[in-house]
Amino acid sequence: MAKVVYVDLATEQVDPFYANLQAGDRFTFSRIRKKSTLLSAQKISALAEKTYLKTIAAQWHSLNSTQQAAWKAAAATMNTKPYNLFVQDCAARFKAGLTGIATPNLLHQSFVGQLHIEAPATQLQILQAHPDHYYVSKKVPGFKNQYSPFLVVEPFSLPLEIGLNYKAELTAQGAGAYAKFYAHVHYRLQAVDHYFDLVVDLDLSSTWKTGNALLPGLVGQPISYDLYFDLFNVRGDLFVDHIFAEHNAVNWVRDPYCKNIGQEFSRAFYQVQKAWSPIIQPDGAQFGSVYKDF
Repeated sequence: MAKVVYVDLATEQVDPFYANLQAGDRFTFSRIRKKSTLLSAQKISALAEKTYLKTIAAQWHSLNSTQQAAWKAAAATMNTKPYNLFVQDCAARFKAGLTGIATPNLLHQSFVGQLHIEAPATQLQILQAHPDHYYVSKKVPGFKNQYSPFLVVEPFSLPLEIGLNYKAELTAQGAGAYAKFYAHVHYRLQAVDHYFDLVVDLDLSSTWKTGNALLPGLVGQPISYDLYFDLFNVRGDLFVDHIFAEHNAVNWVRDPYCKNIGQEFSRAFYQVQKAWSPIIQPDGAQFGSVYKDF
């Protein structure tokens, strides 16, 4: 039996009410439903970015050939188009309340990862796990809100090269202070598990620079690895971008351009976190993606 509900509407509410109703296909699933009126954070961000397009287009056309060439060079480091990078950067500036146009940089673009430590904390450690295989959810084509498990296999063989671009504004708080980015490599030798740390030691104070490390081989069978940022006995900020962990001719870092390094577990990445997860995070320590006018 059909369920019937009566709604009493004021005259001025009739048109908005019917405008918010949508009919389903009468041959497949006959129904009347309410249109979706709430926007997700992602849709709101995309909509806000579109509202700036006319102004951003005018700014792009005001650039001379030298300036556009600089944006082209910066975009090439992200494998994107110069105008797309310019739109992303300018939209972020508008939303951050900044004026003017950024100067493109080959070592960082738009959003960067920020690892911040203030009192009482003096340590922060975050992890990006890279097991040899894991499942993510992928949308089933042709079906709304239906997802199926999808197996991701990360074939791991050496050599392994890791690296990043970074800017450090850290101060030591005692003996043994350090900041490092490293891969904790798991390998097996004669049926015994072993581990090796491939480390990129980071300066505590520096302008934007590149750091990298290479592991050409090991005596044993490589199994998997995890990536870590580890800051100990320091306070201040570490800014990172263009993170990579390359093996088998692929950069396997998730979110290499640090657009949202603090993103938590989601329906899509339900077995591994899409970006980074905290291992040691006391009060006063935090991490996330920011836009800064460096």
